[in-house]
Amino acid sequence: MSKQRKAILIVSIVSAIILLWLTIFRRSGKNEKDVFVPVKKGLFEITVFTTGELEAKNSTDIQGPTGIRQLGIWQIKISDLVAEGTVVKKGEYVGALDKTEIAGKIREAESELQKIESQFTQNKLDTTLQLRQARDEIINLGFTLKEKDIVLEQSAFEPPATIRQAKLDLERSARALDQAIKNYKIKESQSIAKMQEITASLSITKSKMQQLVDVMQQFTINAPEDGMVIYQREWNGKRKTVGSTIGAWDPTVATLPDLSVMLSKTYVNEVDIRKLKLNQKVDVNLDAYPEKKLTGKIVSIANVGEQNPKSDAKVFEVQIQISEKDTSLRPAMTTGNNIIIGKIPNSIYVPLECIHNDGDSLSYVYLKDGLSFIKKEVKTGEANEDNIVIKEGLTEEDMVYLSIPENNKDLEIEKLPIKKTIAQK
Repeated sequence: MSKQRKAILIVSIVSAIILLWLTIFRRSGKNEKDVFVPVKKGLFEITVFTTGELEAKNSTDIQGPTGIRQLGIWQIKISDLVAEGTVVKKGEYVGALDKTEIAGKIREAESELQKIESQFTQNKLDTTLQLRQARDEIINLGFTLKEKDIVLEQSAFEPPATIRQAKLDLERSARALDQAIKNYKIKESQSIAKMQEITASLSITKSKMQQLVDVMQQFTINAPEDGMVIYQREWNGKRKTVGSTIGAWDPTVATLPDLSVMLSKTYVNEVDIRKLKLNQKVDVNLDAYPEKKLTGKIVSIANVGEQNPKSDAKVFEVQIQISEKDTSLRPAMTTGNNIIIGKIPNSIYVPLECIHNDGDSLSYVYLKDGLSFIKKEVKTGEANEDNIVIKEGLTEEDMVYLSIPENNKDLEIEKLPIKKTIAQK
């Protein structure tokens, strides 16, 4: 056989093999998009996954003035605030509050103080003058009484009518003097009472004025301790920053968190909350540092649910304490929390994407079978965010498809054998 004929024969054989392989490949429904994975066996963790946000377990509040409620000030706008994350020392500047309202109250108090001081001075002068006149009147009536007494002595040898008139004049003078003395005491008491009233008003106004001045000094906010400034959250979750307001009942401007112990605050759906217990272990991931793997435990579960603003579902607040101390952890970092609620050893499991359902709630997978595949019924068990337990239908040697292979519509589902009961046996 010539070399040319041998070459033609080899090419023909290779072409036939390639054609046969392509035919089998097409029949199997295989294409470049098909992806299959091995069935796994091992410890299966049942988890509830939630996203959360880091916050310090303990923190010191940076507060504005605490006495504004007594001054009739109910809200104050933040006019300046250092950038969030700024590290400050105790006593250093943090921010400032708008002084417009309190400055107006100080002007009103100054005007009221000047008015009362003027009243105090005027009343003091009037009282001095009135009491001086009353004392002069008593002195003059004393002189008159002495004169009447002399007249009575000199009328000893006068007619009886003259003597009686002299006695009446003396008694009248004595009565006038006694009445003047009593009136003086009444005026003195009245003057004292009036001065006490004005003095009290003056003292109250001065005290209010001083209180306003003291509170106004607190409108410049300084750090109560060393730490990192973290903005306070409002009821709707928004951060308090320049332009936000603080209230008389909650004057907190920002916080200084203790970063040595951190919590991940998260919210769990009401369907899953019954699965959670205190001290359950949690695997924590950080969006900011995907390479970090942290652990934690549940330290708080809310007894009362609240409305999820993004859906109609009710959620419960759950706090997870981070076990590790890490200087890179910062408040408001987003976390992914895998709460471990159970473990099943020696489990057969596959990714959730491998499981399909028909109209009769029958679960099945696409099982790799040589160069082809079959639809295989499976009985599923517990699931987590990524995988699901297979109770029946697969072994750890099997391979299943993640994607739905082509040419699958005509395949019948290969069902599991029906287990006979003792009575049927």
